[in-house]
Amino acid sequence: MSTLVKDLMHQGVITCKATTTLGHVAVLLNQHNVHALFVTDRDGRIMGVISDFDLMAGEWLSSDPDSLHTMKRLNASELMSHPVDTIDANASLTEAVNKFTELQISRLMVTENEKPVGILSISDLIANIAKAEKAKRDTVGDVMSDAILVCRGKTSVTSVAQAMTSSRWRSVLVVDAKGKVLGVVSGHDLLNFSRSPVDEHVIVRDVMHPALTIDINSSLREAADMMIQNHHHRLVVIDKENPDDFPLGVISSFDIVAEMAKPDSVWQK
Repeated sequence: MSTLVKDLMHQGVITCKATTTLGHVAVLLNQHNVHALFVTDRDGRIMGVISDFDLMAGEWLSSDPDSLHTMKRLNASELMSHPVDTIDANASLTEAVNKFTELQISRLMVTENEKPVGILSISDLIANIAKAEKAKRDTVGDVMSDAILVCRGKTSVTSVAQAMTSSRWRSVLVVDAKGKVLGVVSGHDLLNFSRSPVDEHVIVRDVMHPALTIDINSSLREAADMMIQNHHHRLVVIDKENPDDFPLGVISSFDIVAEMAKPDSVWQK
């Protein structure tokens, strides 16, 4: 029996009202440990989605008082993305993978009889890979990206936010002067700054979290397991024989999903 979207989705949706302030959106994202909220109108109908990336793209990370004041006056409806990308609960896993890849999105609202019943995220697909009896034989090195967005530990938080926004990356690798990895800064690390003005002296070393690494010869299943267990969407790829050398690349949940979408993939046969 083929896997359907309803077999993997999380039931229910986490929402916020259209009038919710951006500061409170950050609070809700942090409380629920999610990357996005669905925005509802006064009648409870879903009208859009607002993500941590939407918040990062705003001017609230600016040290300019006028820009910050403007952002504080905005609400979820003014920064959300719409329309919401959806998929039917009875759609196949292949349809979901293709949609994630084509639209380059992280989540889909699942509907049944045109009503929202749940959420399907890339993390759910990654979890399915980890549970599969026949894991793909490719290694991390076959799928990883060689490109890495890096910064020094003394880089300001505002500079990193601007770099993440312009490059469309959700995390930045923090290194010292010799290229040794110090940690990682992600969108979640920056969320708290939406509630108060950003001190221009705050640097990434103050907010980064430890980097999660994986050997280049590890299997995709090992990578998927590590992402799920640690709630990470990206892993830093290293050579375990030379762990202190500069990282070889990064593997993300998107990279694994893209591999699933290939015509010759075991998930497409």
